[in-house]
Amino acid sequence: MATDIDLHLGRRLRRRRRLLGLTQQQLAVQVGIRFQQIQKYECGANRISAARLWQLAEALETPVSYFYDGVTEAVERKEAAQSGGEMFSRKETLDLIQAYYQLGERPRRRLLDLAKSLHDGADATS
Repeated sequence: MATDIDLHLGRRLRRRRRLLGLTQQQLAVQVGIRFQQIQKYECGANRISAARLWQLAEALETPVSYFYDGVTEAVERKEAAQSGGEMFSRKETLDLIQAYYQLGERPRRRLLDLAKSLHDGADATS
């Protein structure tokens, strides 16, 4: 039976894979496993070993810590991960994120800085 942590890691894996526009098959090929294994990881049916998590993090160009972000909150409040998933299921959100990752590293950083400054500016005018 899947634990809350297995479910959280699976959700984070699915989210990151989708953000990068990868299919389960494409990710599986990158780490040398079958796509069914990715499916099992994403739904929490199979536990992800430390070595496999490292491979997945490398393939998804993210630190291993990404998968554990928010795990404490998710365990304490199972609904927290579900409510965050609504935002990422919107087409405009996925389109924006995919466009963001098509940019080079420097333009991405500049765009992120711009978004943060717009948010900070909105707080200042409130």
